[in-house]
Amino acid sequence: MTSTKDTEVLDKKDVNSYLRTPDYNPPTHQITKDTQDSLRVSVADAMQRYFNDLDGQSTINLYDLVLAEVEAPLLAAVMAYTRKNQSKACKILGLNRGTLRKKLKQYDLL
Repeated sequence: MTSTKDTEVLDKKDVNSYLRTPDYNPPTHQITKDTQDSLRVSVADAMQRYFNDLDGQSTINLYDLVLAEVEAPLLAAVMAYTRKNQSKACKILGLNRGTLRKKLKQYDLL
């Protein structure tokens, strides 16, 4: 780890390693362990590639960037899986119907 002012950050090569250790304590969800591990590893791999591609350049608003890149395909996939049944999609996503409709409109998926 490298230290900056008040926070500790992981070297970019350590992100995947950290996410696979007992020190990483992800939030608990009602998801099967295999699915959770698969998603976690996929995200960790994607973030590792992103940090490698930065090649030392700085980045800002990473949280918003990741959400914008992930949310639209997530919604599209769930809507396809449910055959555009918004009630079923709401249950799968854990969103209320108003929020789902707002997000579908936001990404031109409605």
